[in-house]
Amino acid sequence: MRRLALLACALIGLAPAAEAQQRTRLTVYTALENEQLAPFKQAAEAALRDIEIAWVRDSTGIITARLIAERQNPRADLVWGLSVFSLLQMEALEMLEPYTPQGAEALRANMRSDRSPMTWTGMDAFVSAICFNTVVAQQRNLPRPTTWNDLLNPAFRGQVAMPNPNSSGTGFLTMAGWIGTRGEAGAWDYMTRLHDNIQVYTHSGSAPCNNAARGEFGVGISFDMRSVALRNQGAPIEIIVPSDGVGFDLEATAILRGTRNQVAARRLADFAVSRPAMELYGRYYALLALPGVEPTVRNYPADFAERLVSADFRTIATQRDRLLREWANRFDGKSAPRN
Repeated sequence: MRRLALLACALIGLAPAAEAQQRTRLTVYTALENEQLAPFKQAAEAALRDIEIAWVRDSTGIITARLIAERQNPRADLVWGLSVFSLLQMEALEMLEPYTPQGAEALRANMRSDRSPMTWTGMDAFVSAICFNTVVAQQRNLPRPTTWNDLLNPAFRGQVAMPNPNSSGTGFLTMAGWIGTRGEAGAWDYMTRLHDNIQVYTHSGSAPCNNAARGEFGVGISFDMRSVALRNQGAPIEIIVPSDGVGFDLEATAILRGTRNQVAARRLADFAVSRPAMELYGRYYALLALPGVEPTVRNYPADFAERLVSADFRTIATQRDRLLREWANRFDGKSAPRN
């Protein structure tokens, strides 16, 4: 009897190890914010107990460049949380595995692939916004901006930080928004004039708002979720969605063509469009891909939805490389050093 008890204990001790060995490890590339990685991983692994997520995280431009560089020998199984501009560029290179996740037909039509089977599915949308430090503004007598043109005021000389579009998806969507409202020639003219007031182009979309929240600059051009998160943490910033139109982007999910873990990748893609996943996205974003899911993020600007520019994601994606080369030729001299 004692031997049977000891054997039972030994088998119980081996159970977790056996369970761990049966889990499929998925390499998931992402540009999600760092604080989102743990909750997203926890939720997915709780729903899919035989799957383990191994994140590879960087800013949008860097992750996109890495994925394209690896396209002949993909190292990622799946992308979860990357700009639709990037995914459409990858789609054109036939890098995405066609698959329509369960329930994906219920997503908003403009937030999912128009192909059948689908090549990507949307999660949420985010917009470019201005983080305006009210304390710095009072100290330096900076006027409160309400439009993008207001940032051309000489009072903002050296007081504006913006993401570099080559490394940051936020930087690219901001530039795409200006092209959408002004036309390409008008956008280059605007960016040339704004350049005089720029102190630095950062390699992260959240960095300008972080800088502004710390009082390093009066203005950080960033994205809405970072702005809301910092304000909710008590930073002395006002979130301004310019009334002359803002660019926006979709975060999306896609399976990489060539993954050796296709069954597990499909199951994670299914989870990414599920209602529990959408409720998770709603902790951070106010516009979700699945209708009927109420976001829970606090202090979100009420008028952002009416200020979105008309976006042709596919056309912009096909021009992305040319636009980024031109931007670098004109403005890269004020970019922050790369780590």
